[in-house]
Amino acid sequence: MNHYIRSVLLLAVMCLAAILPAHAQIPAQPGPKKGTVIEILGADTLQLIEKDTINVTRFIGHARFKQGTTLFFCDSAVKNNKTNIVDAYGNVHINQADSVHIYGNYLNYDGNTRIAILRENARLTDGKVTITGPELQYDMNAKIGSYVKTGRLVNGKSVLTSDEGYYYTETKEMHFQRNVVLVDPDYTMSTDALLYNTETKIANIIAPTTINEGKRIMYATSGYYDTDKGYGNFGNRPTIEDSTGTLTADNIEMDKLTGMAYATGNMVYKDTVRKMSLLANHGTVNQIAKTILATQKPLLIMEKNKDTMYLAADTLFSGIIRPGDSLSIPSVGGLKKEPVKEPLRAVRTIRPPKEHIPINITLINQGDSLAKKQLDSVPGTVMMFVADSVLAKTKDKLDSNRVKLVKIAPPLSIIMKDSLPGVKHHADSIALSAPPAKDTADQRYILAYHHVRMFSDSLQGVADSVYYSTKDSIFRFYRDPVLWSNNATQLSADTMLMFTKNQAADKVLMIKNAFIINNAGPNMYNQVKGNTITGYVAGESLDWMHVEGNAETINYVKDQSGAYMSVNKAQCGIINIFFKKGDVDKVVMIKDPEGTVYPFTQRPKEQLQLENFKWDIKRKPKTKYELMQ
Repeated sequence: MNHYIRSVLLLAVMCLAAILPAHAQIPAQPGPKKGTVIEILGADTLQLIEKDTINVTRFIGHARFKQGTTLFFCDSAVKNNKTNIVDAYGNVHINQADSVHIYGNYLNYDGNTRIAILRENARLTDGKVTITGPELQYDMNAKIGSYVKTGRLVNGKSVLTSDEGYYYTETKEMHFQRNVVLVDPDYTMSTDALLYNTETKIANIIAPTTINEGKRIMYATSGYYDTDKGYGNFGNRPTIEDSTGTLTADNIEMDKLTGMAYATGNMVYKDTVRKMSLLANHGTVNQIAKTILATQKPLLIMEKNKDTMYLAADTLFSGIIRPGDSLSIPSVGGLKKEPVKEPLRAVRTIRPPKEHIPINITLINQGDSLAKKQLDSVPGTVMMFVADSVLAKTKDKLDSNRVKLVKIAPPLSIIMKDSLPGVKHHADSIALSAPPAKDTADQRYILAYHHVRMFSDSLQGVADSVYYSTKDSIFRFYRDPVLWSNNATQLSADTMLMFTKNQAADKVLMIKNAFIINNAGPNMYNQVKGNTITGYVAGESLDWMHVEGNAETINYVKDQSGAYMSVNKAQCGIINIFFKKGDVDKVVMIKDPEGTVYPFTQRPKEQLQLENFKWDIKRKPKTKYELMQ
């Protein structure tokens, strides 16, 4: 019996030893991680289903859950008690710490990873920003909301859409990817990648981006844009384009409220309408006034079919000619203005069509709308601002014309004189303007000042300042201007006007101390001098010239074989000079001519230079590349 009992006990011990290791190898079911337990707050109906490997709880009607500081609400839900995953249905609402609210009709929530996926009318909001999409995902730990099946963000008046987006709720940053479009009442932005801060409303550009403001379009690949303030700073050669031209530079800074844009580094402005380009290292653009100021080695290029013109200066300025603007040089911000020392009066002079004697003189207020209408309605009317000292000198004459004196309040911008040919100026006159054209909205002027140099194959020149208007296609050269034509003819005067047609020289008007020098050979110069000289161009070469007022000339005469015969020195009231292939061909003297003819071999060399003669060929630009340095 005892042996039997010992055998049974041994067998039991052996069976127990076999069973215990096997039981130890069965893995235990992991419980919920610390802090990931989903608390059940309540529901209308609760059902626990446990069968085989199934362990779920069903919540029907007004289901409510809680995990940490996050609350969950829905119509019904199923919770897998083993995986800690909840599937919720109908009117789903997630409230995370009263800062982020998420809505949808379906929710899949993993309580362990704390990642929520919502579908069907999914929506996320933090009170200021609303994100919607067919499917939203929210990471409770990282506090990141995202969508990968298209989505939409609404921030105030701005609406952003994209194929993919990530919203960082703590930093208020949104990262959009693929087919990104930002629509605002004032502009539309499109790109493939964009960083947007919903609090500051600043868009950081990280991919090729187009900003369309209706009248203007900007293309940029890097930088940022404050969508609220309309301020942007763009690098990597952005471009601003409108109906008339484009602006490109290494960096462009723009302010939509003021309309100002600042271009830095290799700036290129192209006027596509008039085929003109403005190059510089720095540019200031006023998009409201439609002006551009170029500094740091600016260069203007005017394209023509055969002969492109290049113009360089210390500073170049371009603006719109508006109704009522003078044809004189306008005042420009940054230019030094002469102080107005005494009150000014506006004088209106009405001239009969065929006479030059004023028949009526009236003084009116500058800016007086009624007076301006009267002024504009009378052909041949000019406006001139004069000082009291001028009126005092001619008081008797003015009183005899029944003048009514009206004060003009200073300050008044000083405009350079002699801007209009053929009009008499008083020494103390301040400005002169012609009646405005009916429509000058699309006309521009260009002002180049200090150390101006000009080059084209047919014409080269230098001056202190140049003013060009597309309204009349006239270049106005001021302060010691000199032009060279055909590589042998030099033109100079106090003021010079070059009239152009189709951006090619057509006529040159030289006002006061006009002087023409033509290099006839070594130390031999054909010369013409007068008060006013008008030169006419044909085929991009001087054709003939009309000299009027104290005309003087020195001319080397050749025979038919081209040998020099004589030197003619003469003076008279009017001289007409005709050119052939760039050389003087014929000289016609009109009105009291007198002079001397010297045989060529007996010419007095010391007397063959007119007063103020100056052959200034060293100032002449030799190539267009000189202007680019």
